[in-house]
Amino acid sequence: MTLLRLAIPVILIVLIDIYFFQAVKTSSRDFSAGAKNGIFWAYWLFTAFSLVFILLMMLMPQTFLSKFVRIYIISVIMIVILSKLIGSLFLLLDDITRFLKWSFLKFGFFAEAEYSTSRTKFMSQVGIIMSLLPFTSFIYGMVKTGFDYKVRTVKLLLPNLPDVFNGYKIAQLSDIHSGSFSNGNALKKAIGLLSEQEADMIFFTGDLVNNRSDEAENFIAELSAIKAKDGVYSVLGNHDYGDYIPWDSPEAKAANLQQMVDIHARLGWKLLRNQNHIFEKDGAQLAIIGVENWGGAMRFPKYGDLVVAKKGVEHLPVKLLLSHDPSHWDAKVRPEHPDIDVTFSGHTHGFQFGIEIPGFKWSPVQYVYKQWAGLYEEGKQKLYVNRGLGFLGYLGRVGILPEITVFELSNK
Repeated sequence: MTLLRLAIPVILIVLIDIYFFQAVKTSSRDFSAGAKNGIFWAYWLFTAFSLVFILLMMLMPQTFLSKFVRIYIISVIMIVILSKLIGSLFLLLDDITRFLKWSFLKFGFFAEAEYSTSRTKFMSQVGIIMSLLPFTSFIYGMVKTGFDYKVRTVKLLLPNLPDVFNGYKIAQLSDIHSGSFSNGNALKKAIGLLSEQEADMIFFTGDLVNNRSDEAENFIAELSAIKAKDGVYSVLGNHDYGDYIPWDSPEAKAANLQQMVDIHARLGWKLLRNQNHIFEKDGAQLAIIGVENWGGAMRFPKYGDLVVAKKGVEHLPVKLLLSHDPSHWDAKVRPEHPDIDVTFSGHTHGFQFGIEIPGFKWSPVQYVYKQWAGLYEEGKQKLYVNRGLGFLGYLGRVGILPEITVFELSNK
C-alpha cells in the first residue's frame, strides 16, 4: 500500500511534465542553444525537486522541516502541477486537431501540402500562457485572498420560531484547519472580525485540525477568544478523528481523539457528539443538535447517529443541526428527519477555488457535492454550507473567500 501511495503521485507528475514539456520545447525551438539548455535544466530540476520532496514527505517524519517551510513548498508544487495540467488541456486540443488532420491526409481528403500535422507553435504558446494565468492567480491566492476573510449575513426565516428569538444572531465558523497556519496572526485577524459581529451564539462545524489534535495546541490562546454570551457549540469534522495518518497503535489514535475532545473543553466549547442541548431564553426553547461526522460522498466515515442525537428534543418547535458534511442533508436529514429546520455544515471549502459573482457561482467541487457553498432550501428545510475559514493542501484561495457567517433568526 505504501509503494502504491508513492507510485501514483510520482507517475502522474512525470506524465504531466513530459506532456507539458512538449509545449515548452516547441515554443523555444527558435531560441539559442544556451537558452534552450537553461530552460531544459530549470524545468526538469524543478520536477526532480518536487518528486524528491513528495517522497520525503511520505517517508520521513514531519519534523524533518519546519511546518512553515513544508506547507509553502507543498502549495507551490501543487500550483505548478495544476497550472501545467490546465495548460495541457490546450495542448490536448491541438493534438486532437493534429490527429484529425492526419486522418484526413491518410484517407486522401486533403493534399499533404495543404495541412501540416506537426505541433503548432501558436497552440504551444497558448498552452503556456493559459498555464501562467492560474499560476499567477494561485500565487495571489496564497499571498492575499487566503486571508481575505469575508463576513456573510444570512436571514433565516423559521415560521415556528418563538417570538423571543426574533433577531437572534448566530455566527458560524467551520474548517479552521489550524495545522495549515504557520502562526497565529491570521487567526487573530479572523477571530477579531468574528468578535465584532457580537453574535449571541457561535456554531463551529468541524475540522479544527488537519490530522493530529496537537496541531491546535499552538493556537489555544487565539482560539480561546472565540466566545459568545450564550456559548459556543461544536461538532467534529472528518479530519478531527486522525483517520488520515498512521498510528503506532489503536490506543494512540484513541488518545489523539480524546485530546481533541479535551481541547474543545479547554476552549469552553460545548462539543456535541450525537447529542443535543436545549437552549432556553425567556421561557422559549431551541434544540441545538450535533452529530459526529457522517459523509455520504467519497467513502467518508459515518460516525453520526441523528436518531440518538435527537432524543429528548422531538417536541421542540425549532431544531438546529450541526453536521460537518453537507452530503448528510440529502442522504439522511431531509428524507428521515423532516422536523430538522436548519442544518449547518462546512467540509467542502468551496474547493478553495472557483467563481462567485452575483447570480452565479461555480467550483469543481460541485461535481462531487450538490450543496457546496451558501444557503439551500427544500420545502421547509434549510441547509447552509460554510466555505470554511482555513485551507488544506493548497495554502490559499482563489475566488472562494474564507468565511464567517452571521445568521439572523426570524419568524416573519
